[in-house]
Amino acid sequence: MQSVRKRRGNDLRTNQTSTPGGLKEHVPQHFHFDLWFCLTLQNWILDFGRPIVMIILPLEWFPLNKPSAGDYFHMAYNVITPFLMLKLIERSPRALSRSAVYLCIITFVMGASIHLVGDSINHRLILSGYQLHLSVRENPIIKDLKPASLIDSFELLYYYDEQLGHLMWYIPFFIILYIYFTGCFTKAKEQNKIPVSGWLLLGPSAVYYWYLVTEGQITELFLLTFLAMVVMVIHQQRKGLSPDSNGLFLFCSFSVTVLLVALWVVYLWNDPVLRNKYPGLIYVPEPWSYYTLHIKKNH
Repeated sequence: MQSVRKRRGNDLRTNQTSTPGGLKEHVPQHFHFDLWFCLTLQNWILDFGRPIVMIILPLEWFPLNKPSAGDYFHMAYNVITPFLMLKLIERSPRALSRSAVYLCIITFVMGASIHLVGDSINHRLILSGYQLHLSVRENPIIKDLKPASLIDSFELLYYYDEQLGHLMWYIPFFIILYIYFTGCFTKAKEQNKIPVSGWLLLGPSAVYYWYLVTEGQITELFLLTFLAMVVMVIHQQRKGLSPDSNGLFLFCSFSVTVLLVALWVVYLWNDPVLRNKYPGLIYVPEPWSYYTLHIKKNH
């Protein structure tokens, strides 16, 4: 009799946490303003604000052979962001693959940490005259290095910072957001409206994603994620489901981001220097390259 009671108790607990369709019961379906606000705020301060604080604060406070204020911002970002994303996944109304989420978080932290080191050294090069709108070998402070093999080392650093680090950072980042988005669909009409607090966060969130896409040079990855979200919306609508307030907030943020990126490209379409720096089919200049080319040199 005791074994029968135990089995019944286990079955009851299982039924209270998930259904055969993968939906979790007793999970709040309201707009997660606290998490979206914390994500947006820390993205603006710890990521977007990171290079700005390094420019504003006096250099003597942070010697070139020591971590800068921006480095400490990056360290905080590498801890806080994966924590918030895990909390976001926990609130998904659908039971998601833990293995996929954990693997993405581990890769995210590793990629962001690689970027931390590369970006820290890159900032010190900027203070020494490095120009972001030029390639590594075209930079005046790099091309005259002796022995010439040192230039290869700086190109390796650039690869870790701007390519490998970005891929290992941003691919899992967008995978997690997409995984979360797949669980944000409902039949309840009252749950598929963005509240006023969400509309207030929409602009800052979209502007940050614009910065992430342009500065991170991940236009293809972002567009692929957005396309996958569009396909998911169409697929779910055939089942009579639509995005809830959280899914709609994420989808609208990405939609506005697409518009901002398009306007940025149109604005710099005929810039010959940036065209030379960013060749290829997809032309999306980095904001900090624009800064060193058109703003810094004029001050």
